[in-house]
Amino acid sequence: MQSAARCDRDKRALSPCILDLKPGLCVRLNVTCVCVCVCVCVCVCVCVCVCVLYTTDRLYFATLRVKPKNTANTHFFSTDEELIYESFYADFGPLNLAMLYRYCWKLNKKLKSFTMSRKSLVHYTSYDQKKRANAAVLIGAYAVMYLKRSPEDAYRTLIAGNSTGYMPFRYSCAFVVKICSCSFPLQALQHGFLDFERFSAEEYEHYERVENGDMNWIVPGKVLAFSSPHSRGESESLSYPLHTPEAYFSYFYQNDVTTVVRLNRTLYDGRRFEDAGFEHHDLFFLDGTTPSDLIVRRFLHVCESTDGAVAVHCKAGLGRTGTLIGCYLMKHFRFTAAEAIAWIRVCRPGSIIGPQQNFLEEKQHSLWVQGDVHRSKQKLVQQRLSKQEAVSSLLSSMDDLSINTNNCKEVSLTQGDELRALKGKRPPRSASSCSRYQHL
Repeated sequence: MQSAARCDRDKRALSPCILDLKPGLCVRLNVTCVCVCVCVCVCVCVCVCVCVLYTTDRLYFATLRVKPKNTANTHFFSTDEELIYESFYADFGPLNLAMLYRYCWKLNKKLKSFTMSRKSLVHYTSYDQKKRANAAVLIGAYAVMYLKRSPEDAYRTLIAGNSTGYMPFRYSCAFVVKICSCSFPLQALQHGFLDFERFSAEEYEHYERVENGDMNWIVPGKVLAFSSPHSRGESESLSYPLHTPEAYFSYFYQNDVTTVVRLNRTLYDGRRFEDAGFEHHDLFFLDGTTPSDLIVRRFLHVCESTDGAVAVHCKAGLGRTGTLIGCYLMKHFRFTAAEAIAWIRVCRPGSIIGPQQNFLEEKQHSLWVQGDVHRSKQKLVQQRLSKQEAVSSLLSSMDDLSINTNNCKEVSLTQGDELRALKGKRPPRSASSCSRYQHL
């Protein structure tokens, strides 16, 4: 805790903001401290200070009951009505990767703007608990990605002095993913999954559409999730478009996808992929259920033994697909179950359903152990290869000496159907909704 003098100083620094906020909650991200101000009325503020090392003293997060007005010293902005989650059932977030990108782009532009260089920036949200949770994840993820805070520090900042907390994310059952588990960018950044310098929100939003293939990369360059192809590319009885295996060939070739894994019942002949040069594997288990240990082992083996990328699908490419990809993330990158669920849902909303969430939590420890063993074996193999390469290099250099001496030269409707139908009904993002991010 800071001294009384320090606290008074922070109150004075906040005074322009206090006059604007009305009753509500404001979290200030400061170079030396975070001031959590519970504004009981327009002029009364209780200030609590905790030490952090944020890189800006201009950024605030606030929960307000009324829309505030900008002042000479303070700029308010909200994303509650711009970045909106499209739900399947009882789920309400987190927002997808393109929306996170647009938020970060927007906030960076504001922070770098010359006209706002002397203003405090307040990202405000409403008391709608769902919108509030999504807004908190956005600014928490930004703090991890751009302000270099740990997920724990970002979460502590958001809950400091906050008696109401945040609504946990849930999907189709009582399993919940707390907001702290959605500070997923740290793992994604560490393993190279997330690079907004090269990310294309337009490409992401194009291919996530059912009519354009319904595809999302979970591990860029290695694991792609998509919905099931069909033997024929049209259907009169379904409300969403279908795609034949051939519709995916061009994209798969361009992105080095060499293997396809099918988890649902046969809706197309797998030889159509094989005849085009792809490996094709069937690992069927029932829609909405969890895989056996044998299926998990086989799936992991396919991913580990494939040099190129693996495209995985079930009926909708959400539940069964996300569950097995979550196992891969836990084994090979030591994601926690909550981190895996959060990251996969940010990449492909609606993934991992009902008991599949609990399944991943139960498998977390054993998959971590398997991953540790796998990496140890790989390290030993690499060491042996390095020794062999060193010996080969030595022998080769001796051969070169000998050659040089001689002056020689050497020359029925399921849960998957329902999910796809819900996704297929969504209208495409309008150009106007995207263009809003070109302006402050």
